[in-house]
Amino acid sequence: MKPLSSMSPDEARSIRVVLTDVDDTITTEGMLTASAYSALENLHRAGFIVVPVTGRPAGWCDHIARMWPVDAVVGENGAFYFKYDREQRKMHQHFWAKPEELKQNRVRLDAIEREVLAAVPGSALASDQAYRVADLAIDFCEDVPALPESEIDRIVAIFEKAGAQAKVSSIHVNGWFGSYDKLSMAKTLLESVFGIDWAQATETVLFAGDSPNDEPMFAAFPLSVGVANVHAFAHRLKNKPAYITDGHSGEGFAELASFLLSARSGSIRASTQAASR
Repeated sequence: MKPLSSMSPDEARSIRVVLTDVDDTITTEGMLTASAYSALENLHRAGFIVVPVTGRPAGWCDHIARMWPVDAVVGENGAFYFKYDREQRKMHQHFWAKPEELKQNRVRLDAIEREVLAAVPGSALASDQAYRVADLAIDFCEDVPALPESEIDRIVAIFEKAGAQAKVSSIHVNGWFGSYDKLSMAKTLLESVFGIDWAQATETVLFAGDSPNDEPMFAAFPLSVGVANVHAFAHRLKNKPAYITDGHSGEGFAELASFLLSARSGSIRASTQAASR
């Protein structure tokens, strides 16, 4: 992982789209700080397409799509995307699974929930589970005392034994049935809504994240950035981000936004040339 400052000005100026995780990438210790929110708004106002790509639930994503300065949101680790048309006051929703599949999958996830909570003392149903439509989120440190990694691995194993996918975020283990992840839905959104094909995306899209459920995105995008706290999960990542910020969490995201905005204005090139004299 190279310092963000080592990204070339030309690479930084080529970026049109910022995809970003939310928990511990935009937020800091569970809080959305003013500086991180301002960073989102500054990117959006400057003309970047800004899309949170998160494990958080449909209920939260409806709020994010409506009220945050973003162009769309991918939620529940790729189960759907929401895009709010502010002129028409209409929410456009696209789900990976059909309604009947979601109902059938919920029965299977309920069984996994019972097994996990019985087998892993100290784990809990995520406090936002009531607002989810496609996955099951098990809390291992958000609202419960942090579990050791061995217990996190046990939760993952129970999901996988049942044939479900399981991804570890900075706070939850998320599990679901279906052949999707953050990357597959991000690809669908980029192409169908914004007209960006994959050849374009590898050169014009940046992803920012911090944890193992972001790994498909780190692997796919050459211009991927981890905020500094990704170091805590580096041993779980086969595919690490190409670049890393100095700042942690929301501070790191604000650093990234400032870097991209400076590149677009030309100040990075100017400062680089001055330093070389």
